[in-house]
Amino acid sequence: MARRGATGPRRPRHGRERRMKVRRILAVGMAMVLTAVSPAVAAAGEPQVSAQAAALIEAESGRTVFAKNETEQLSMASTTKIMTALLTLEEIEASGDREVTITDEMVRVEGSSMGLLPGYRLTLHDLAVGMLTVSGNDAANSAAYAIDGSPSAFADRMNRRAETLGLENTHFVTPSGLDADGHYSTALDMARLGAAAISNPEFRSICSQQQMTVSFAYPEQTYHLTNHNKMLSLYDGCIGIKTGYTKKSGRCLVTAAERDGILLVAATLNAPDDWNDHRVMLDYGFSQIETFSPDDSGEIWTLPVVGGVVEEITAVGQKAGRVTLQIGEEAQITRTVKLPRFLYAPVQTGEQVGEVEYSLNGEALLTAPILAREDVTAQEIEKSWLDGILDWISSLLGRIQGK
Repeated sequence: MARRGATGPRRPRHGRERRMKVRRILAVGMAMVLTAVSPAVAAAGEPQVSAQAAALIEAESGRTVFAKNETEQLSMASTTKIMTALLTLEEIEASGDREVTITDEMVRVEGSSMGLLPGYRLTLHDLAVGMLTVSGNDAANSAAYAIDGSPSAFADRMNRRAETLGLENTHFVTPSGLDADGHYSTALDMARLGAAAISNPEFRSICSQQQMTVSFAYPEQTYHLTNHNKMLSLYDGCIGIKTGYTKKSGRCLVTAAERDGILLVAATLNAPDDWNDHRVMLDYGFSQIETFSPDDSGEIWTLPVVGGVVEEITAVGQKAGRVTLQIGEEAQITRTVKLPRFLYAPVQTGEQVGEVEYSLNGEALLTAPILAREDVTAQEIEKSWLDGILDWISSLLGRIQGK
């Protein structure tokens, strides 16, 4: 009888090789799945995008979170209408909304349209809606004529506004965004323009809606306009802003999204896969930004008082507000308490007696006031015999001069 284990049958070697081959195939397959799930994220963590130029900024601070060829001057197609619509809404704020009668020259423009015809009557606000939803070139052209008399005069207004916003690499020629010599911007400038525009409440309200209704004065009809911006339904927290396309510029897109109080604005120029570009850029941005909101309201300080009925007073800290930081920066923040060595009476409750400053790399980010918690009246000082004599002499001289 054979002993167990010593002379028993061995498993064929090719069986082990087959199992190892299966494991290798599974490993490769898993890697392919992970790559498919996140095709636009590089090993270093930054997004890889199809766009020729891209920029992602945090709107509150203006900080650039991600960039690719962000200062390259390129055509920006109908994202131009961000500026056109913003100026139209600012004109309404300054001078009130008004009715516009459409003329032949207003609608003598090619491309996307909200369906305007000569003789139609609608408001400037309706034109802004037409620009930001269905990207109406006729709406942009009509607003330019209504506000400044011609597209070229309105373009001058656009360039003046660009200058006030610090858009150093942007120049407008057409209100609609149709290609023209000298009509260009950059991804970074378009992101900054988007951030400025979205801070206008009415602009934000319009561009964040997937559908809007406008009612013309003539013909008396109601029109339902569907927003061309698919990001509104594709991305959680998206609040706009504007799409664009021409053969020269390619696909252009400016997007704003807000989560947990953090507002990001992304811009891409000439981006074949712009929807996905913006999703991965925004995901990356939200993973890199956090809010910092220190609260000193529970901290108490004691300060000496000179010339008061009491010798010291207590003061209390306050909340410092909120600022956005990149992940990891909070550990680098310096907190400095700024208080005087003493206070002079009188002091009133709620009077600011100092502050707490939060700074990063030597730059102040936030300050929180330190306020007095109680009143301190000034101490009455008894007059000396010399003060009495001086008062008597002063009174005597006054009577002599009065005679």
